[in-house]
Amino acid sequence: MPKPVYCFNIVGLSPDLLDRLIQMPGFSSLMETGVKTDMMPVFPCLTLPGQASFSTGTYPATHGVVANGFYYRDRFEVSFWDQYRSLVKAQPVWERLKQSRPDMKTALLFCQNTLYGHADWIITPKPMHTDEGLIQWCYSKPSGFYEDICRKLGRPFNLMDYWGPFACSNSSQWIMEAAISTVREHDPDLMFTYLPHLDYSCQKLGPDAPGIEQDLKSLDDLMASFVWALEEKGLKGKSEIVVFSEYSLSPVDNGVLLNLALREAGLLRVRTIEQREYLDFELSRAFAMVDHQVAHIYVRDSQDITTVRQVVESIPGVGRVLGKSGQDTYKLDHERSGQLVAVSDPDKWFAYYWWSDESLAPDFAGHIDIHRKPGYDPLEMFMDKETFIVPRDTALIKGSHGAHPDMGGGMAVFMVSGPKGQVLSLPDPFHMVEAAPLIEKLVWGQDV
Repeated sequence: MPKPVYCFNIVGLSPDLLDRLIQMPGFSSLMETGVKTDMMPVFPCLTLPGQASFSTGTYPATHGVVANGFYYRDRFEVSFWDQYRSLVKAQPVWERLKQSRPDMKTALLFCQNTLYGHADWIITPKPMHTDEGLIQWCYSKPSGFYEDICRKLGRPFNLMDYWGPFACSNSSQWIMEAAISTVREHDPDLMFTYLPHLDYSCQKLGPDAPGIEQDLKSLDDLMASFVWALEEKGLKGKSEIVVFSEYSLSPVDNGVLLNLALREAGLLRVRTIEQREYLDFELSRAFAMVDHQVAHIYVRDSQDITTVRQVVESIPGVGRVLGKSGQDTYKLDHERSGQLVAVSDPDKWFAYYWWSDESLAPDFAGHIDIHRKPGYDPLEMFMDKETFIVPRDTALIKGSHGAHPDMGGGMAVFMVSGPKGQVLSLPDPFHMVEAAPLIEKLVWGQDV
């Protein structure tokens, strides 16, 4: 018989922060039957690549999720945070379990790349843009599952709590309440739950800021509420709780403008439309799709690769530039990757800007627009709450991630609590791609 396994992805949780959590009541009780270790993240140390690697047991070179954004070469278009399951070119553990035993019950709450996925219960944000404005909706499987959860909790999920200037622990609170409701009503054998709020605080305040303590307290309370729900249902001694993160953050003090440097070198082109400059993906010889501390650099003609590499390597704040051999080393070489991949210095991050005259900035630059910008824009968290304008002072960001630990980035964490957890021996470090096969064994109750 399968044993229930509940996996919680606490984004941005570092080994140091986990040690602080373990001093708190909820996590200290988990450690009574638990084991923890540092986890070696995959490169790039980003959300979508991390989750795809953790769940499939493969590297980005295999599953193809090379960043939080994708450059669609056939459409000359960058799009960030595409959530489709079909983008992951490998099979996640929950699908393997269902394949082995179709009556296995699986649940995925707010996990990335689960839209139109294959699990019994799924909730993932999918706001709808209509003529009347934004509808804060979540996709769910089965149809109506999200609405049923909203009725049980007495409120819908607020996307404003999830991202932007109002992001806070309320998002994780709603998600945890949904997880508890799912366990009570449906008894999943395997459930993955994404708790987001610590990540955003680490970016805004810095990973070592005093304000992080309240976020840790919130996480401890949330885990305690889940353990109490398991006790109430008689599952605490019969199930495993897995806590992990995708990466940890490093303190940063400013951004690096790769695209502006490429433009000044004559490699990046823009189109001026109604007195605003937009990146010309078709005619640019090179451009950077930036993502925290990592940038995929797409080069139109192979004979320009050496020139582009020399330009990028000369930019202050760039730590490393990987060509094909370097990408092979980090198991990132995939057709979706850029011909070059840049990594910032540990105390820097990459901003997507390509203009020097603020009056010519594209329309989306001053607003929250997580899909159209050809790069992740953490400054959306600092949007002015009165004018609704996103600032462009890159020194506001105090924490970032993406660099591999041997490039100055941080380790992730992995923790198991339960009957197997108290006898489990984990290597240090534990590699992220080892997680999926271990979780599969935990579900089957096998020795690990």
